Amino acid sequence: MSLVVSWIGIDTHGPSSVYIASDSRICWGERSSFDYGKKVFSSSIYPEIFGYAGDVLFPSIVLSQIVTMIDSNIMFTQDMSCQEKNKMVFEKILYTLKKYPDELCGKQVQIIHISRDTVVNGYPQFHQYVLKYQKGKKAIQKEITMPSKSDILQILGTGSSEFNKNYIDKYQNSRKANTSRNVFHCFIKTLNSTSDKTYGGPPQLVGIYRKPMTAGINFGIIYKRKRYFLGMEVPKECAFDHGEWRNEKFELCSGVTKKKLDCAKDQPDVI
Repeated sequence: MSLVVSWIGIDTHGPSSVYIASDSRICWGERSSFDYGKKVFSSSIYPEIFGYAGDVLFPSIVLSQIVTMIDSNIMFTQDMSCQEKNKMVFEKILYTLKKYPDELCGKQVQIIHISRDTVVNGYPQFHQYVLKYQKGKKAIQKEITMPSKSDILQILGTGSSEFNKNYIDKYQNSRKANTSRNVFHCFIKTLNSTSDKTYGGPPQLVGIYRKPMTAGINFGIIYKRKRYFLGMEVPKECAFDHGEWRNEKFELCSGVTKKKLDCAKDQPDVI
């Protein structure tokens, strides 16, 4: 009951950024829904981002705890590889999952973990890992192979088929195919046009840049003329001049004026 999409941006120097975008809707059957559920997570001191689909309660609890441990310098050290970091994360998730009441867990748990090298050695590399658990079956863990061009890494949730159809039929046949903004435009278009009530609400976005010694980023989103942060509308009294803001076109924006920054490139959705 989600739409969660991860992708990578690649320029002439190689991989430059990775992102996870999600909707914000949590559903209880077909009658009840809540459009302010947090589905993506970002470390404030390490280059680590996470997202989930499927069961809501278990991953939202355990990912929040894991990110807090990471940010408290309890879980990771700066000399660990992405593989070492992911091994610790997924082992902790699977250990905790065994303790979780089976009758309360949803039919499946799907978790994305994207990491960047912390050791500076030329251009740092990104790695994405996916854990999928289906009730009654053994959990599957795998690393996703990175493409050579800007493209999707993973699509999860009930909205995955609709998003994928839009992406292949419309966006990858446009002149902006194989661009990072292409994926986000398709994500927003799918979110706005779907008749599927199992996903929806405001978008939320986290990412990691290539720049060494930088951490994950929680992006503010300008959506339908309102300001959102990780799925929640931001109160009018907040400090909008902090953080990085993007609009529905994936353009860099001012959190204060909600307008595209003068220095930002236009990113028109041509579909």
